[in-house]
Amino acid sequence: MSRHEQRGPGKPWFRRIRIDWFVTAICISAIMASIFPVRGGGSVVLDGATKVLIFILFYLYGVRLEPREAMAGLKHWRLHLLILAFTFAVFPLVVFAIHPILTHVLTPALVAGVLWLSILPSTVQSSINFTSIARGNVAGAIVSASASNILGVILTPLLAMFVMSTGGLVIHAQSILDLCVQLLLPFVLGQLTRRWTAGFVLGHPRLKYVDQLSIITVVYNAFSDGMNEGIWHTVALADIGRLLPILFAILAFMLWFTWWLPGRLGFNRKDQIAIQFCGTKKSLATGVPMASVLFAPSIVPLLVLPLMIFHMVQLIACGVIAGRYARKDEAWHEAPGRGVGPEPAED
Repeated sequence: MSRHEQRGPGKPWFRRIRIDWFVTAICISAIMASIFPVRGGGSVVLDGATKVLIFILFYLYGVRLEPREAMAGLKHWRLHLLILAFTFAVFPLVVFAIHPILTHVLTPALVAGVLWLSILPSTVQSSINFTSIARGNVAGAIVSASASNILGVILTPLLAMFVMSTGGLVIHAQSILDLCVQLLLPFVLGQLTRRWTAGFVLGHPRLKYVDQLSIITVVYNAFSDGMNEGIWHTVALADIGRLLPILFAILAFMLWFTWWLPGRLGFNRKDQIAIQFCGTKKSLATGVPMASVLFAPSIVPLLVLPLMIFHMVQLIACGVIAGRYARKDEAWHEAPGRGVGPEPAED
């Protein structure tokens, strides 16, 4: 009897979904800021603390990225090029295609939020984790997700200058300068100093809590500013109800297309998995801080609201899909005559 058979009936799908406490903390932070917004001098202090934490966050990103690891994986250029195309070209084009629908059913602020979501880089950790769980090309995922975030620091603001004008937002030169100082500069400093700092940073995994604290603080500050500006008077539960099916539909299409097209182009199953998980993700960790730098504080809460919802939905959906891929791969390898014949195909 195989190990697969010994485990017996699988758990219900909802029990296989792991609670992401980081995402939960972000939601709690947004709720708490909406109930207890910071005002007056406290707001000034929180703004300063947020900028410092964002600087530290992107410094740590720079320290953690191994340049040699990235260079070694760049040989599979077709894989990386396709993932970047999905992230920075196909995804925005899909949103542009449904823009008339968005403007008809959503408020201008939420339309801008969906546009912002579409031009963000991929996640790093979850893209790699899901690719690993699904038995995909992990090395390719590492390089592509990292390259997406590096290029995103430059490409996302440039795309925003064009795309976000559709949502009625304008990015000024000062915002680009602020972004370079708060995001690009610390990232470069992290790369330049990693010879001396990488050992410490990589040897202390609990530093991930600094990353998480940075994002939670940014969210709290953004929603606190939004409450002070009365931003929630412009959105209702009905708006959220109309937003949800749109985000579901976008994610469903991207998950299908990032699997179908690579298959047509001749990529193997492991590459397809990496492309699907890297090409459909959008980074909350990058999107929230970047929005807080580029845009006025009063509009950031509604701007990042679609991203927060999409982030939670993508984690759940990709968790279910990765588990399905892993079970199918395991069954194939445990079958008699394993290794004979083609890899398992998707239904």
